[in-house]
Amino acid sequence: QLQLVESGGGLVQPGGSLRLSCAASGSTLDYYAIGWFRQVPGKEREGVSCITSRGGYTNYADSVKGRFTISKDNAKNTVYLQMNSLKLEDTAVYYCAASYYCSGAFRDLLRDSGSWGQGTQVTVSS
Repeated sequence: QLQLVESGGGLVQPGGSLRLSCAASGSTLDYYAIGWFRQVPGKEREGVSCITSRGGYTNYADSVKGRFTISKDNAKNTVYLQMNSLKLEDTAVYYCAASYYCSGAFRDLLRDSGSWGQGTQVTVSS
């Protein structure tokens, strides 16, 4: 059974960078698309980015386009989210999850994703 574990969160100043990792075990990521999502207390979880099983297609929320980059290393069974030019509003708990597609609306991907990790806290603060 696929299990996902996020890491790489932390405290960073505005304009800084972080790289999140989503490490998989129990199954290979060759068969799964992976999405990154984030949630702020009191707000709904939202989609940030996703990547297809072979990494040939990626999608980003408008709020992170041009700043975040998702990548996948199937040999390491890991998906990464490189976050640059971080803003205060990027502060959230970031989660990764698996699905069978990476297209369409993130609200649909949120509904259809599973094997959620425990999340990693990203705090952007001066």
